[in-house]
Amino acid sequence: VQLVESGGGLVQPGGSLRLSCAASGFTFSSAAMRWYRQAPGKERELVAAITSAGGSTVYADSVKGRFTIFRDDAKNTVYLQMNSLKPEDTAVYYCSAPRFGSWGQGTQVTVSS
Repeated sequence: VQLVESGGGLVQPGGSLRLSCAASGFTFSSAAMRWYRQAPGKERELVAAITSAGGSTVYADSVKGRFTIFRDDAKNTVYLQMNSLKPEDTAVYYCSAPRFGSWGQGTQVTVSS
């Protein structure tokens, strides 16, 4: 199982980024997927989750209305669209396939002026 995140970077407050997580080594379409983040000195927290086939999503209260998780099973990829970014969104973002206990290497998101 391999998960590779991309799309992080430096963005100004109010800006947008789209993170991608390319998956391989398992039947992606059958797997629920999650995005987590970890800020310096803080515990890793769940940001968003999506069921297989994208039938249901959940979000942390702190990102509701700003972030959207979605998936493209044809590309074996899960995305996190992040809008109206705030400095407190600064963290390393990880994708996860919980069924397999697998994590990507993370991608840094920094929101700063």
